[in-house]
Amino acid sequence: MRRVSGWLVVLGVVAVIGAGVWLARGAAALRLMARVYDQALAQDPLQSLPDGLHVGLCGTGSPMADPARAGPCTVVVAGRRMFVVDSGPGSVRNLTLMNLPPARAEAAFLTHFHSDHIGDLGELMLQHWAGGAAGAPLPVYGPTGVDQVVGGFMAAYGLDRGYRIAHHGPKVVPPPGFGGAPHAFPMNKTAVDVTLIDDADLKVVAFPVDHGPVDPAVGYLFAYKGRRVVVSGDTAPSARLEAEARGADLLVHEGLQPRLVEMQRQAALRHGRTNLAAILHDILSYHTTPEQAAGIAERDHVRMLVFTHVIPPLPIKALEGPFLGDAPKIYHGPIRVGHDGDFFSLPPGGTEIRQTSRLLLR
Repeated sequence: MRRVSGWLVVLGVVAVIGAGVWLARGAAALRLMARVYDQALAQDPLQSLPDGLHVGLCGTGSPMADPARAGPCTVVVAGRRMFVVDSGPGSVRNLTLMNLPPARAEAAFLTHFHSDHIGDLGELMLQHWAGGAAGAPLPVYGPTGVDQVVGGFMAAYGLDRGYRIAHHGPKVVPPPGFGGAPHAFPMNKTAVDVTLIDDADLKVVAFPVDHGPVDPAVGYLFAYKGRRVVVSGDTAPSARLEAEARGADLLVHEGLQPRLVEMQRQAALRHGRTNLAAILHDILSYHTTPEQAAGIAERDHVRMLVFTHVIPPLPIKALEGPFLGDAPKIYHGPIRVGHDGDFFSLPPGGTEIRQTSRLLLR
C-alpha cells in the first residue's frame, strides 16, 4: 500500500506540473508571437534579398480546387523592384505569408483574363493601396481588355473604398491611390513583342502565346543583369514562347497531364457528370503537357524548368512522378513541380539558381 501511495503522490506531482505547463502555454505562445511580429515588421523584405533576379510562386494551382495551391500567381523581384504576374484566388494571402507585401508591388502583369488568373486582382489592388498608403493606383499591364477588367474590380470595390477612407482617414488610405491604372497593349497571335519596361538593368517583354480561343494571351520575359526568366501564362505548345525561352535561366511553365485528366473524365462519365466530362475533354486543346514543356526546355537549353498551373491537383507528393510522366527523360536539366511558396534566386553574373521556400506555413 505504501508503494501504491508513493506512485499516487508521484502521479499527483506530475499532474500538477503538467497542468502548470499547460496553463503557461498561452503566455509562451504570446512571447513567441511578439518576437515573430517584431522580426517580420522590423526588416524590409526586399532590402534583405541579395541583388539578383528572384522568382516566387504565390499560386501554382488552376480552376480545380486544391487546398495546397492558390490560383496562378508568380512574383518577380528584380533587385529591389517587385512585380506580380497574374493574381489567382488566394494568391494575395500567399504573398503576405511569403513576406512579400502587396504594398511593395511596382506593377501587375496579366497574361489573360480567365477568372482563375484575375480572381484576386481586386485584393491585390486593395492591399497595395491600404497596406502602403499608396498615392497612386497600382499599374496593371495586360493585353487589350485590361481596362474592362480593372474597371470592373474598381467598381466592385467602390463601396469598400468609401468605408476605408471614412474609417482610417485620407492620410492612411489616400483616395488617389485606390484601385489600378490599366496599361493596355495590342496583342494577337502574330503580333510583335511589346517591351513594357526597358531600364538600365531591367527589361520586361510581353509576347503572344497560343491559348485559343482565348485571344489575346501572353507570356512575359524578365531580364535583369544578365539573368533571364520566362513566365509562360496559359498556352498550348507555342513557337513564340520557345523563341523567347531560348537560353533562359528559368522557365516557369504551365502543365497539364492528359493521363491524369482522363482518369477524372472517365470518373465523371461513370457518374453521369457529362458537363464536367465535356470540360475535361476541352481543356486538353489549349494547355501544354509536361513532356511538351520538357521538350521546349531541352531544345532551348533552359537551365531550370518549373511547373505551375498544375492540372489536375496532386493531393499527395507521390503523384508528382505520374504528373511529370516522361518529362525527366526528355529534359536533362533540373525540373520541379512547383509548390506555393517556392522561391528561386538568380544572382547576377553567373548561372547559379538557389531554391528555397518563403511560405511560412509550409
